[in-house]
Amino acid sequence: MTRIMKRSFDEDTRIHLNKEEGGPPGYDNGDFLRKWALHEDSTAFKVELDSKLIGMYIVWIFPNNENMLGTIFIDPEYQNQGLGLKIWKHIEQKYPNAKVWRTETPGFSKRNHNFYVNKCGFSIVKILNPGDMLDESYVLEKRY
Repeated sequence: MTRIMKRSFDEDTRIHLNKEEGGPPGYDNGDFLRKWALHEDSTAFKVELDSKLIGMYIVWIFPNNENMLGTIFIDPEYQNQGLGLKIWKHIEQKYPNAKVWRTETPGFSKRNHNFYVNKCGFSIVKILNPGDMLDESYVLEKRY
């Protein structure tokens, strides 16, 4: 799974920052997934297409139904085919009692902003570290 995550995050970094590699700490050596996908309060799901592993998502489901999407990623070979939206719709169907979904994404990742806001219906509610190309982050929410 780490190889897919690395390819996915590196592709985003290449497109938006014109760098060959980049992602959150541990995205490239398994530490990120060990920390968050195996976290006792999270639930991680692999994404398969025609029995081939192509991605993953991690969610936190809380008793108050204000949930967190920790990450969602797809191998670049399968991006831009509508699969991310299908995965998001699956998540919404799997957790129909959600009152709020929250997530966070890098400020530089315009593709992610488009995906979350224009395709999934999230709103940007806060910008952390505004103007810092590498540390800027968008906090998003979708309320029902």
